[in-house]
Amino acid sequence: MMAAKTEVRPETGWEQAAEAEESARNKARRERNRALIVPREHGAWGLLLVPMVTAAGVGLRQSTNVFPFVLLLTAALALFWLRTPLESLLGTSAIRAETKEERGSVAFVVLYLAIVAGLASSMLLWAGQNPLLWLIGAAAGVAFVAQAMLRKLGRRTRMLSEIVGTIGLTASAPAVYYVITGKFGITAWMLWLANLTFAGNQIHYVQIRIHTAKLVGVHARLARAWTFALGQLAMAAVLAVTCWLGWMPWGVLLAFVPLLLRGFYYFVQKPAPLRVRRLGWNELAQAIVFCGLFVTMFALSV
Repeated sequence: MMAAKTEVRPETGWEQAAEAEESARNKARRERNRALIVPREHGAWGLLLVPMVTAAGVGLRQSTNVFPFVLLLTAALALFWLRTPLESLLGTSAIRAETKEERGSVAFVVLYLAIVAGLASSMLLWAGQNPLLWLIGAAAGVAFVAQAMLRKLGRRTRMLSEIVGTIGLTASAPAVYYVITGKFGITAWMLWLANLTFAGNQIHYVQIRIHTAKLVGVHARLARAWTFALGQLAMAAVLAVTCWLGWMPWGVLLAFVPLLLRGFYYFVQKPAPLRVRRLGWNELAQAIVFCGLFVTMFALSV
């Protein structure tokens, strides 16, 4: 017997349009859920991780105490991530959890991240261990509160608020060095200063590139971005003084050379359309180069 043929009915235009509309709704829903939960300040991940990587590279040369570093890294990442879903849940961010389903999923993420951060922090501080972490955490907390207050003042204080917030993020450098080595001395302060200097330069450079994208010529750029040029020179001077005082090996200055060259090249480069995504990738490459050179030169110089 011959098998009965199954008739395949072609989809109508209406059905195709309905499927396309449903697919678009699902995509929009996924993107919205992601925006409610995942931090949107992608550059801030680098501002947090670069100090931790450089401090770990320096600290692990003096001690093999890796486990506290893993705990601190876990706590820091969880707390940093916690901010976005918490603000979405409380309604203090631009994107807020509105429906019951959204509030439920965001609340679950908040609870999960809070538990992870709490467990990791408790293990670090158990039985009075690492007491100076309380002071470092308090300093970072003050910086974040000051950043929030500056943001409310408007766009005029936007870059200043980012710099102040960076003080809190780069506090992860001395914290990592401290939990690995058990010491908080000149090296810890040096790590904080070096990473704050690097991050501050990146923030200033990105803002300058965005706000002067249409300027042509060295004179026009200097007239608009003279504070950045002075900042470059001040950064080089501060780092040189730090090395002269013996707080940081002279070889570590090499880690800042690509940053200085990139900054001064901005004033003489040919005008071109600003591509924000490419700018972000370039700054990520700068961060990777900085980490590698900083840790390597520190190891070779000490």
